[in-house]
Amino acid sequence: MAQISAILGIDYGKSKIGLAIADQETKMAFAYDTIKNDGEFLRKLKDIIEKENIKTIVLGMTKHTNDEKSVQEKLDFAKMIEKEAEVNVVFQEEMFTTKMAQANIKMRGGKNIAALDDQEAARIILQEWLDQDKSQIST
Repeated sequence: MAQISAILGIDYGKSKIGLAIADQETKMAFAYDTIKNDGEFLRKLKDIIEKENIKTIVLGMTKHTNDEKSVQEKLDFAKMIEKEAEVNVVFQEEMFTTKMAQANIKMRGGKNIAALDDQEAARIILQEWLDQDKSQIST
């Protein structure tokens, strides 16, 4: 039986990287994990990509920003992942996703919002990408 490939959503931050996952079948994004943006993150990310059969990564990118440094960091991050993990990286607008994530967690009665908001923001980024154009998913 062929394994269904999955799509990984990433909310990239200087200290933490939020992850969300969706499979090709359901087109539903789920919060997955938050990993530290440290010397170990690339190895951890590559392990997740291999374990979950990730073919596409959806990386949150703010298009309406004057912070060119942040944009460049994300472009460099995307290039590195494409090269190191041999996956396709696409971008999805991420404006207000952290605020939306915090509101979602509060609404569900969640505690320790700061520990969960990165992966919930990644879930929102990924779900918006899935909803926006389901035809762009490659197998």
